[in-house]
Amino acid sequence: MPTLTALHPAAALPGGDVTLTGAALGPPLTADVAGVPALVSLARPTQAIIRIPEGVLPGNITVSRGALTSNALPIRIGVAMAENLHPVANPAVDAAGNVYATLSGSRGEATPVSIFRIAPAIEGVIHEVRPFVREILNATGLAFGLDQQLYVSSRAEGTVYCVDAAGDAHVYAEGLGVATGIAFDAKGDLYVGDRSGTIFKIRTANDTQAQETFVFATLEPSISAYHLAFDSKGTLYVTGPTTASSQSVHAIDRDGNATEFFRGLGRAQGMAFDPDDNLYVAASLAGERGIIRITPQKEASLAVSGSNLVGLCLLPGGRAALATRDAIYEIQI
Repeated sequence: MPTLTALHPAAALPGGDVTLTGAALGPPLTADVAGVPALVSLARPTQAIIRIPEGVLPGNITVSRGALTSNALPIRIGVAMAENLHPVANPAVDAAGNVYATLSGSRGEATPVSIFRIAPAIEGVIHEVRPFVREILNATGLAFGLDQQLYVSSRAEGTVYCVDAAGDAHVYAEGLGVATGIAFDAKGDLYVGDRSGTIFKIRTANDTQAQETFVFATLEPSISAYHLAFDSKGTLYVTGPTTASSQSVHAIDRDGNATEFFRGLGRAQGMAFDPDDNLYVAASLAGERGIIRITPQKEASLAVSGSNLVGLCLLPGGRAALATRDAIYEIQI
């Protein structure tokens, strides 16, 4: 009789692969995920790889050989919040739990809506998705400032916009190259990744000084985008896919000095930190694709299995909003 002892990882998006370990898992083997038949791509006596079917909800995985069915293991599965989008970096979440995501378009393409707002689901009601911002060309990076306003970069224009609660945008800063990922530090200063090799810092205006933009650090140019995130100590972390097969997460201190925090990721993109300073990165690691968790001790593992991921933001209650190239998924991470 087949027996399951472990599941890796314990969370996945539809289309993601998970590895089961146990006994009597060799062929002929079939699999069931939350009541839906699933593809078995590998079946060996002590290991099987299962692909999560489309359209399934969180539930249990079982495998069968003939009339014999294994014990069940629970799995957390991402559920679509919004589809038919085009995120190219992290989504963002406001204080009310609304998630914001882009319909970015290809370089120079004007889309009918630039940013959508996705309301939290209440008592099982599906997420309400509404247009929020229009007429920002190639909306790219999203982040909320200390003023609770949404800021968005345009990689086509090299501009960062500030968006008010009504969805009206005005220019906040210009001349930022191919502006991609953005992030705020604890003081409210904004950092912008120019994928051609520059991290800009925009010092916010106050009673004694005007707004000021200057080069904070320089890195190797990226083939797609820079992605930025701060840890609790105020260190800025940066990813930017390059042509290298083994890519790095860079750490930049308050003085703009860059060091290598972690190497070994494939096409590392959007990032987020949890309260314990574990870093989550949309990337691949040793052939496994999805969201990689890197501890402060630099121990890396696959936290969520999935393909085509470009970023994430963390939500209350241990949940996350994960962005693929065309959708936003909610998952318990």
